[in-house]
Amino acid sequence: MTESVNPRLLTPLVRALGMGNPIFAFCHGREVVSEVSRNGGLGVLGATRHTPEEIADDLKWIRAQVGKRPFGVNLVLPSGMPQDDNRAAIEAQLPQAHRDFVRGIYEKYNIPQGGGPGMRSRFVRSQEMAQRQVQTILNSDVDVVACGIGAPDDMVKAFKQAGKKVIALVGSPKHARGALTKPLDALVAQGYDAGAHTGTIGTFSLLPQIVDMAAALHVPVLAAGGVATGRHIVAALAMGAQGVWMGTAWLTTAEYRSHLPEAVFRKLLAAGIDDTVISRADSGKTLRQVRTAWSEEWESPEAPRPLKMPLQDILIGDLLGAIDEHNVEPLMHSPAGQSVGYFNSVEPVAQRMQRLMQEAQDALF
Repeated sequence: MTESVNPRLLTPLVRALGMGNPIFAFCHGREVVSEVSRNGGLGVLGATRHTPEEIADDLKWIRAQVGKRPFGVNLVLPSGMPQDDNRAAIEAQLPQAHRDFVRGIYEKYNIPQGGGPGMRSRFVRSQEMAQRQVQTILNSDVDVVACGIGAPDDMVKAFKQAGKKVIALVGSPKHARGALTKPLDALVAQGYDAGAHTGTIGTFSLLPQIVDMAAALHVPVLAAGGVATGRHIVAALAMGAQGVWMGTAWLTTAEYRSHLPEAVFRKLLAAGIDDTVISRADSGKTLRQVRTAWSEEWESPEAPRPLKMPLQDILIGDLLGAIDEHNVEPLMHSPAGQSVGYFNSVEPVAQRMQRLMQEAQDALF
């Protein structure tokens, strides 16, 4: 794989991890993760909303597909979460005004109750669940662990002792300073352009600062947010990054299609770079997603301010599950970055990666 790639794209981090190109791919679909790793990149499974049993099954399945090639897993590990996975305790804290607003959405769009909890409400984002997820990963042979919204000291230490490489996602210099006190193998500088949970600083403003901060400790940095073409990859490397972290790029791949309702897949294909919005409505934290009636409802003057994580998860989790189950198209949505406008056709992962790498080599000067 590396023989056909310009050596200038094979950074020290890429070589150290045994990769064939500088693409790190975050995705909730294990088929995408395995295909990225099979094609020289490093696929990273987004596993935060997966049960420990699902994580174990997914990691075992991916390893069977990729052989000795490297791959990773990502967990969001925010501080301040409740100790126990106790939904009833969380529900008792939900204000009546918020309950009424959610009930109003059910009524306005004539949404039947779902057949069970939604993806965000089938368990509570708690310390108990995080510890179970972490233990499952420690018991696996996954190569890389990426931590989003926090990298707890004890968990980082445990991953390192288990021989895993550990990466932390940061969205500001303040986040980077905290992360660099830990024994991390790399940082991901994630700019405002990025999909899902994201911050307020643009990628090109953030990346050089994080690179300079990390250089003193010899910690490599990846660039995330708005990376959509080979030109973006070369630009990131020119600013000191040793690879790129891409998520939105895989949402419209052939391998991911079965993971999304068809209406959501069509919205992603149709979206332009100005069709996303940052909202707290899904999790309580800022999350970039495709603009839909869902985000508009929560931006209305009548809407209450979204609750903190994990209260918002439990408040709206069953509703989001019912929306997808019953195909309530105006409200159906997906996290996506501003780069979504570059991915308006369906491609297999391998073809998308080949195109990105050819664009990057063509952009070198």
